[in-house]
Amino acid sequence: MNNIHSTAVVSPKAKLGDNITVGPYVIIYDNVEIGNGCNIGPHAVIYDGARIGERVIIHQSASVSNSPQDLKYAGEETLFYIGDDTVIRECVTLHRGTVETGVSKIGKNCLLMAYTHVAHDCIVGDRCIMANGVQLGGHVVLDDWVIIGGMTPVHQFCKIGAHAMIGGGFKVTTDVPPFILAAREPLRFEGLNVLGLRRRGFSNEEIGSIKKAYEIFYSSGLNYSAAKQKMKQEFVGNKHVDLILNFFEKSTRSILRK
Repeated sequence: MNNIHSTAVVSPKAKLGDNITVGPYVIIYDNVEIGNGCNIGPHAVIYDGARIGERVIIHQSASVSNSPQDLKYAGEETLFYIGDDTVIRECVTLHRGTVETGVSKIGKNCLLMAYTHVAHDCIVGDRCIMANGVQLGGHVVLDDWVIIGGMTPVHQFCKIGAHAMIGGGFKVTTDVPPFILAAREPLRFEGLNVLGLRRRGFSNEEIGSIKKAYEIFYSSGLNYSAAKQKMKQEFVGNKHVDLILNFFEKSTRSILRK
């Protein structure tokens, strides 16, 4: 049984699961699907194209699946996915995809703190955390377990690799590889996200191999192509180094420098 406040405006065409709470003055549009156990806070607006998983918490005044701020957008039907157990804090703005990809997406178990913005065609992996005021431009990709500090803008089309951590208040204009800590202005490689990796069960041996791989890439004096080739030769079968190398292959912008 759902608990829908009398002041909420919920389209009869919207597909709602069970045990959903909808707060005062919420607006839910026609083309919306919301899974079981969700909680929608006061004054939130859930626009057409929203596909919300189970046990998602959306706080007051959030805007989910609104139309993109992209001049190429022509009203085409696109989607915004939110994975299970994700928390969307107050005044977050989430924009659905454009015709280029058709979708924006946030994974499972994520936390988006107040005033975060996720633009059109972004893909955010599982267990990511964006602190207050983080702003993702269009087509940004965050792999799993990324943490971004408060008031950080991320330039359109940038990619941030799994387990990377970006310090608060810096701007991201290049691709940030997996496992690293990035800070300073302009943004630079500051070593590994060691504390985060240990919290997630990485062994000292695993962290050591990642560190050695990045020493080759950043400190060997080799150019990027030669450094990547040496990494392939010295870490055959190492899944974490393979993840780094795969990230390099997918990168379409410059890679973060030391």
